[in-house]
Amino acid sequence: MNIILKTLAALRAAKYKSRDPLAAQREIFRKLLSRASDTRFGRDYGFRELALLPYEEAYGRFRRNVPVRTYADFWNDYFSSGCRNLNGRMGLDLEDITWPGKVPFYCETSGTTAPSKFIPFTREMFAENRRAALDLTACYLDATPSSRLMGGKLLYMAGSTDLKDVGSGAMSGDMSAITLANRPFYLRPFIAPDAVTSALPWEEKLEAMARLLLEDDRVRGISGVPPWILLLLKRCSELVGKELPGLLPHLELIIHGGTGMKPYRAEFDRIFGGRNPAFLELLPSSEAFMAFQLPGEETMRLSPYYGVFFEFVPFEALDERGAPAPDAPAVPLGGMETGRRYAVILSTCAGLWRYHIGDTLRFTSREPLFIEFTGRDRFLDRFEEKVTQGEVEQAVADLNRLPGVEIREFMVGPDIPRRRHLWVLAARRAAQGETGGLARFLDERLAAGNADYGTFRSQGRIREPEVVIVAEETVYRWSRDVRGRLGGQSKIPHIDPTPEGALVLSLAEYAGTTGPGRNTDQPKGNGISARTRNVRQDENQMGIQGR
Repeated sequence: MNIILKTLAALRAAKYKSRDPLAAQREIFRKLLSRASDTRFGRDYGFRELALLPYEEAYGRFRRNVPVRTYADFWNDYFSSGCRNLNGRMGLDLEDITWPGKVPFYCETSGTTAPSKFIPFTREMFAENRRAALDLTACYLDATPSSRLMGGKLLYMAGSTDLKDVGSGAMSGDMSAITLANRPFYLRPFIAPDAVTSALPWEEKLEAMARLLLEDDRVRGISGVPPWILLLLKRCSELVGKELPGLLPHLELIIHGGTGMKPYRAEFDRIFGGRNPAFLELLPSSEAFMAFQLPGEETMRLSPYYGVFFEFVPFEALDERGAPAPDAPAVPLGGMETGRRYAVILSTCAGLWRYHIGDTLRFTSREPLFIEFTGRDRFLDRFEEKVTQGEVEQAVADLNRLPGVEIREFMVGPDIPRRRHLWVLAARRAAQGETGGLARFLDERLAAGNADYGTFRSQGRIREPEVVIVAEETVYRWSRDVRGRLGGQSKIPHIDPTPEGALVLSLAEYAGTTGPGRNTDQPKGNGISARTRNVRQDENQMGIQGR
């Protein structure tokens, strides 16, 4: 790294580390109110007046007057007014509704809820995300003087860059793909793959990226969701016919986010043979950039500097569907308590106001603002057990420490007629005969970590879980064939978000016809088949009714 770049990185990193997060939040709050004061939303809630008040008074009124909203609430109250019919398909044109000017992009969500959410993504949000990326890069380079990252390329595992026209010049698509397609010209030499490869169908793109990673020693970093990175690395091994250690000596950094690393960490350690590249975790979303990890630190820092005002609702205040009430007891950053789990509420420079994003986190420190991502606020609760995503992921992480077990993907949901949890484990190694032992292991881990679950199991209110083992490839084929989603930032939900367990039942049924079957008393008849046929509809309904 040349001396000029090293000096610039050190200066930027020092500035990032010295910022006052509470002062930054007060300034962002004032700027957001002022900027949106002449929008329809700003007029509805008197933003022009609020922007002139001292922070404490302005925030108090803001919290009292502006309700916490889900995506469905925003759609019904504001976004639906911009909906258009474009020759039989949906168009969307939001101008001066919740943010000044015309919204140029919409992030089409591809996470654990529904594909029908269109999150506004403005030019201001582009600029703030670039600032966050520069700060992250500066902190990494400052802490890694021997880095060769800037002399090479970052392989960005984005979704399809084939963006959709939603009318009036606006486009929609996967957030990572929007970012990649519109990256500044000066970054293009440093980002892979090229535009042609980025536009390929996922499976073809995965193949091309694996060959690129093997053949081009200028690719020194990978950015993506952990399970897709693992799939890429596995394909590299298959192409060469060798285990991964030693195949990629030029790979120095993996930037990961979108889902928790904990269930996958043992597999990364195994495939790299202990000679791992550096790992940095992000907490990005279609709505905002929230946190990243600095080299040498164990957890991420909340980064409240990028056009977003944060509030936090205690996890215990969420209702049985994991949503806060409009008048939920939210607190700003200065009012949070360490050790407590919170749902995240955002007001952003893309025109979301007191928006319930659906992620939860826990602060482990005030200075610095260390956090741990505790998952979606979805949890297993069909039997009132309130098992969290963090507890589920920890149980699988513990399972992966057992000799001979390598779970690459998984989903758990309710099997309501049988009053038990159904786990579908996509395994690289785990024999069919092991399902009983795996079920007991997961059962014991959840009982040890969740008092409600332990009590309900001992009382017989929840029966012993069932485990279904499927081939690793089966879960991805199911996501492609049944859900219509594969690759990029599309994630396999670890907890089935549908009310009746439609996703996990669909996956178990699909595996029974295309791969290893269920190990015990698989239900017969048309009920599950109907769910399988209607999985996309079920997920769409979750987007309308939930978050």
